[in-house]
Amino acid sequence: MGRDHGFHPVRITRIIQETPDTRTYVLDAPFPYRAGQFVTIKACGTLRSYSMSSSPETDAELMTTVKRVPGGLVSNWMHDHLAPGDVVETTLPAGVFCLREGGEAREVAAPVVAFCGGSGITPILSLAKSALAGTGRPVRVLAADRDAGSVIFAAALGELAERYPDRFEVRHHLDDRLGFVTADQIREFAGGDADADFYLCGPAPFMELVENALLAHGVAPERIFVERFAQAADPPPADAPEQEGTVTLVLSGKRHTLAQRSGETFLESARRGGLAPPFSCEAGNCATCIAQVTEGEAKMRVNNALDEDEVAEGWVLTCQGEPTTPHVTVEYED
Repeated sequence: MGRDHGFHPVRITRIIQETPDTRTYVLDAPFPYRAGQFVTIKACGTLRSYSMSSSPETDAELMTTVKRVPGGLVSNWMHDHLAPGDVVETTLPAGVFCLREGGEAREVAAPVVAFCGGSGITPILSLAKSALAGTGRPVRVLAADRDAGSVIFAAALGELAERYPDRFEVRHHLDDRLGFVTADQIREFAGGDADADFYLCGPAPFMELVENALLAHGVAPERIFVERFAQAADPPPADAPEQEGTVTLVLSGKRHTLAQRSGETFLESARRGGLAPPFSCEAGNCATCIAQVTEGEAKMRVNNALDEDEVAEGWVLTCQGEPTTPHVTVEYED
C-alpha cells in the first residue's frame, strides 16, 4: 500500500505574522516529513497545498506558511478566521522537492544554490535549515521580493547567516530598487558551481527565467529541482475521439467503466462519467487525487508528489495519469 493520503485533524498552536500578508501556522502535527515538502489543507469545500517552512532537523514543531492571495478562497479564509486552538484538516506531508539523499559522495556534498521569488522562500528556508544543520553542504539563496516590506523570513535568514558565516549566503533582490532579476544576475549568482544542486520556487515566469539561464550556463537538467505550482492543462475537447479500450474507475467500492478517449487523464474520464473523485492542484504536486493501477499500465505527464517506491507499487496521480494499454483499472483509496 502507499502512504496514507487521507486527511487528519490538526490543531493550530500558534500563528506568526511574518509580513502584512503572510502568516506561519504552527501545527500540533507529529507527522514525519522531509525538508521541502508540503501539506494539503481542506477548507471552504476545496483543497490547497502549502509548503512547510520548518525543518525536521531544526524545529520541534511543524510549520506551514501561507501568503494571502487576492481572491484566494482558502488563503483569505485562513488569514481571516483561523486562530490558535482551531483545528484544520490536512494530509500527511508529501512532495519530492527535497534534498538529494544517498548517491555519490560528491553529490551529497555539492553546494545547494536556491532561487526564490516571494513566498517561494517557504520551502527554500526549510531546505536551507536542513542542509546547514544536517550536512556540511554550503548553501546560497537569492531571494527576489517586490520591496523590503515583502521580504518573508528576513530575521530567520539573517540568523542563519550569523550562525553559519562560512557556509550560508543570502542575497536579497528588491524589485523596486533593482528592477526584475535578469539572466545575467542569475548566472553571476550561480558562478562556477555548475555541479551544485539548484532549487527553484516562485512565480512561473521567474522560474522559467532562472531555469533557462542555468541551462544556458551549463547546468545539467538533472541538477535543477523546481517546485512548480502550474495551472491545470486545458481539458481535451468534448468531441475528442474515443479509442479502442476502456478505463475502469473504482471509487468508494463501486466500479465505473468508460470508453477511453485520446489524451484524457483518469480524472477527466471520471468527470466525464459524472463522478466526483478527490483532487486539488491538478498540476501533479499534491497527491490528493492518488489512485492505484490494478490492471493495465499508465503514464504520468508530471509527478512532483509520489516517490519511486509508490510509482513502482502502481500509484498514480489521476490528474496526470493516462492509459498506455487498452484496458486499465485504477482504484481510489477509500
